[in-house]
Amino acid sequence: MRKIAVITATRAEYGLLKSLLKQIDSDVDLELQLLVTGTHLEEDFGLTYKEIEQDFVIDVKIKMDLEESNNRANSLAMAKLQMHLTEALSRLSPDIIVILGDRYEILSVASTATLLQIPLAHIHGGEVTEGAMDDSMRHAITKLSHLHFCAAEVYRKRVLQLGEEPQRVYNVGSLGVENIQNVQLLSREEFEASIEFPLKKCNLLITYHPETLSPLSAQEQMQTLLDALEQFCECGLIFTKANADAGGKVINAMIDEFVKKHSNSIAFTSLGQLRYLSALRYIDAVVGNSSSGILEVPSFHIPTINIGERQKGRVMAKSILNTALETETIVESIQKACEKRFVEELATMKSPFEGENCSFQIKEHLKNTPLEALRVKRFQDL
Repeated sequence: MRKIAVITATRAEYGLLKSLLKQIDSDVDLELQLLVTGTHLEEDFGLTYKEIEQDFVIDVKIKMDLEESNNRANSLAMAKLQMHLTEALSRLSPDIIVILGDRYEILSVASTATLLQIPLAHIHGGEVTEGAMDDSMRHAITKLSHLHFCAAEVYRKRVLQLGEEPQRVYNVGSLGVENIQNVQLLSREEFEASIEFPLKKCNLLITYHPETLSPLSAQEQMQTLLDALEQFCECGLIFTKANADAGGKVINAMIDEFVKKHSNSIAFTSLGQLRYLSALRYIDAVVGNSSSGILEVPSFHIPTINIGERQKGRVMAKSILNTALETETIVESIQKACEKRFVEELATMKSPFEGENCSFQIKEHLKNTPLEALRVKRFQDL
């Protein structure tokens, strides 16, 4: 039985991985080993490991101690994660490790796997996000990985440009889009009851993460957005809080303070996959700089107001309104997103990230790729 270890560190990452985890777990020829770390184990970020335990058995939990919210603390947390991962992976002895994305926790996983000589399968490589240090981490993870599952053809070509062998690089589409196609969403009444918040005539879903390469502080960034939202007092404002990047806790504290003063708003550390995707059915637009606004939201044919440089470089559907981090331009973009003519133009739009049986494709490659063929990597010159 081939042992597949999957490692998750954030709520968003787990939401994307969930369908793949089910595919692996249900295959009689595979053994799923699930390792949970990062914000999943932090009270400030909702202890989201409890949601995972409702779906799967967690084999290992590794706490990183993310009490502080700065780059020095995150670097030390990476070192701690690598130490405990080395012990856990040495004990579990997986045949392949699966990782997703570009965060610093995942770079620690990739480094550990490389030293332990365990093949890595990486999902969502080849993308570009010029406004975040994650951009460099993603490409570093690609160079440490042995199998690559990309979300679009342009991303597959970029992984090849990094010197990876073509027979190891696949364009499978986005797991997030597949999740939308397969999940049974809540009705409007069920969703309102689940968040204990009555929706308004107009509703916005807001997620803003620190733009880690910006000259502005996280506080300055978030205040600019909140100043814009002040002008939409008739709209329902649903916040999902920031991640564990440097400045994330500052942003979350500002959200809490805003919600206290504005009865038309509510905030969640984590909505979970079902409530988050259900929210996308009933809101008018997504506001912020989350990758979900680029990857999943277009499948709902609603606008995304993408603020700042964090996601610059990604493939964009025509539903994305790229907006400078300036109060006035954010207001103008939200107003445009609510225009009937613009929304009608999105009705027949197709997401650029739609694949076919994405999680099944990945699972089959994990299952059938000869392990010995993965142990040696050769740089492929163009």
